[in-house]
Amino acid sequence: MPSSPPSPTSPASPTSAGPLGRRPSPAPSAPPAPPRRRTRLLALPEVRWALVALGLFLLALPPYLLDGPAWLWGVLFAGAYAAGGWEPGREGLKALRERTLDVDLLMVVAALGAAAIGQVLDGALLIVIFATSGALEALATARTADSVRGLLDLAPATATRVLADGSEETVDAGRLAVGDTVLVRPGERIGADGRVTAGTSEVDQATITGEPLPVVKETGDEVFAGTVNGTGALRVRVGRDPADSVIARIVRMVEEASRTKAPTQLFIEKVEQRYSVAMVLATLAVFGVPLALGDDLSSALLRAMTFMIVASPCAVVLSTMPPLLSAIANAGRHGVLAKSAVVMERLGRVDAIAMDKTGTLTEGTPRLTDVRPLPGGGLDADALLRLAASAEHPSEHPLARAVVDAARERGLALAPAGDFTAAPGRGVTATVEGLRVEAGAPARLLTSDQHADVVSELEESGRTAVAVLCDGRPVGVLGVADRLRPDAAATVAALTRLTGRAPALLTGDNERAARHVAARVGITDVRAGLLPEEKVAAVRAWEAEGRRVLVVGDGVNDAPALAAAHCGVAMGRAGSDLALETADAVVVRDELAAVPAVVALSRAARRLVVQNLVIAGVFIAVLVAWDLIGTLPLPLGVAGHEGSTVLVGLNGLRLLRPAAWPRP
Repeated sequence: MPSSPPSPTSPASPTSAGPLGRRPSPAPSAPPAPPRRRTRLLALPEVRWALVALGLFLLALPPYLLDGPAWLWGVLFAGAYAAGGWEPGREGLKALRERTLDVDLLMVVAALGAAAIGQVLDGALLIVIFATSGALEALATARTADSVRGLLDLAPATATRVLADGSEETVDAGRLAVGDTVLVRPGERIGADGRVTAGTSEVDQATITGEPLPVVKETGDEVFAGTVNGTGALRVRVGRDPADSVIARIVRMVEEASRTKAPTQLFIEKVEQRYSVAMVLATLAVFGVPLALGDDLSSALLRAMTFMIVASPCAVVLSTMPPLLSAIANAGRHGVLAKSAVVMERLGRVDAIAMDKTGTLTEGTPRLTDVRPLPGGGLDADALLRLAASAEHPSEHPLARAVVDAARERGLALAPAGDFTAAPGRGVTATVEGLRVEAGAPARLLTSDQHADVVSELEESGRTAVAVLCDGRPVGVLGVADRLRPDAAATVAALTRLTGRAPALLTGDNERAARHVAARVGITDVRAGLLPEEKVAAVRAWEAEGRRVLVVGDGVNDAPALAAAHCGVAMGRAGSDLALETADAVVVRDELAAVPAVVALSRAARRLVVQNLVIAGVFIAVLVAWDLIGTLPLPLGVAGHEGSTVLVGLNGLRLLRPAAWPRP
């Protein structure tokens, strides 16, 4: 196949590339993305106010519990009320002006009511709990925004536009228009989505498709903004407006999905309006009716405040938090970071699983799997591998690293390689111990019928074949593959038992590799060659059917699906920053078997939540009935209220036990 003409301004010659687009060091490498700006913890006002409220509360406790001066603990508690309650109080009043009553405002009123009848400690604790919850929500939102900004850094700020007279100009990438032609030099990031009009190179597009190896791009092939060019020069005709590029669409999808999944307490979301209105009306009735019937003001107020205390949903709130927080702590000890109690609750509700391939079911790093000497080549396996690794050694391509690493693991001494050259999409050529050695794509180095059975066997089994020639004579074929995780099949089986259906495989990799991996782990629903928006479409289609989908992935291309799903889990070791920030949970130790374990733990936490809600509901119902029907002494009401809170708290803490972590 004739080579495409290099750009007159390109610093690289057609022979400077590595095999299949590999570049020898010191060829230019992809420019690193600018460092991502992370929001400082104390830069968030919600965090600052929550810390102030907590600090004042802790300072007030000793003098309060030790019968210290009332003015001291009174001022400190008042400061805690103000610091933690002014923001939810203000937002609650805004909502009230729009005829909406939320639980945040109700909690502030309940806290003030508790203080009004002398239960200052109860009210302050309630304020601190809600201020801390708001701070965690603000922090999660800010970190997601940081990640989205970091994703935008993947796309280059400028591009080289080729004018009609053949001259070039550097322009802002955002000013490119459909139909413009841009020149992409070796090692540069591609500035826009489009199609190659001239040149041959290999492009690392793992950020978009998740493919572990660079892909050969020739005239007519599609390329994406933000992906990294190899060592060949490419001319690309812009096919999409920069605002509609795949990278830009990923940003929009992540932002949209994140907005629809604000991390607020799930239970409060469901009952907020009805409970708030009912409690306010009931408190007013408890105060007003006896007063109208001739009861004195002090007695009516005491009964109403007692009602507000015993009807306060503190026990209900703690019914949900201790089991979920205990599950979070237990999961953290086993290498799974769930980012909030809402996440832990959501994990137990999933009934469908979608998994990525590269970096999730597989390790994400190509490794040599086969060394096949060819008949008549005169080399055994070690000699073949040593020869190929010696020729590949100057290259930094992932395939070359896999071959060289395998040779070193076998203890083979590599020989110096001279006259090293390479061509994108073809392979390397080097002189090793006086022999001319070539290694690269079989389709380029072998004739159509030469050793087709060996190549086909490797490729049908999901491997990438690398042909090795010595002085023009085929001597062997190497197989390279992304190795399956040892616990992948067991994980798929465990997830199938939990949800009642096998997971689906959603990947940007090619169909053949995807189906090979799926067959080995027991997955039958395989969807390959997907762009990020297509993964999102698949997830939303399942959600439209009423399913709660858990997506497990690791790359930038998985981030929109992680954000759109009912729950997203990212693999920690290979995960991109965006995937780690977008996901609801992160498997820090990179153990795939932890995914079904944390789902099972979440289901156990949900069972305890139901138990606690029943306990809290019974206590509230009994105490409220007592206060309405008879005369509930305030100390007894407080004791019953606090006792139910302690009881549900201790019940939820059972999940802290090591035995609560599900074993494989």
